[in-house]
Amino acid sequence: MLKEIPNRTKLVSNLGQKAMDAWVELIQFIESNYDFAPIWDDGGKYGIWELKYRRSGRTLCAFYVKEGQFTVLVIFGKSERERFELSQKEFTLEIIELYNHTREYHDGKWLWINVFDSNVVEDIKKLILIKRKPRKKDY
Repeated sequence: MLKEIPNRTKLVSNLGQKAMDAWVELIQFIESNYDFAPIWDDGGKYGIWELKYRRSGRTLCAFYVKEGQFTVLVIFGKSERERFELSQKEFTLEIIELYNHTREYHDGKWLWINVFDSNVVEDIKKLILIKRKPRKKDY
């Protein structure tokens, strides 16, 4: 766990404004719809910093801050893969191709989605909704 959480200025200086706008939209979506704790850590080989949303030992998703972008990791187990495959027509071709070309491991598909701007934000929200239903019935 990080001793000092990066502030908005540090995030913007690393992400850039377009990626920061996408970051803010996704964070607000998660924090207004789910009761998962945000946990900051060093990004290791995946980025400068890592932000995971976890509860009871389970991760909803993780964000990795990089230079000029961030990466969102969503892991789909068997039931999530089935739900995605039934609804994949609702996603952009970029996400469908990413899903189809992602290797399947024993614990599921690890979808690593690079975010440079808001183009894939709605798809990421839908992936998170597949991963777990929100606490509110707004969706």
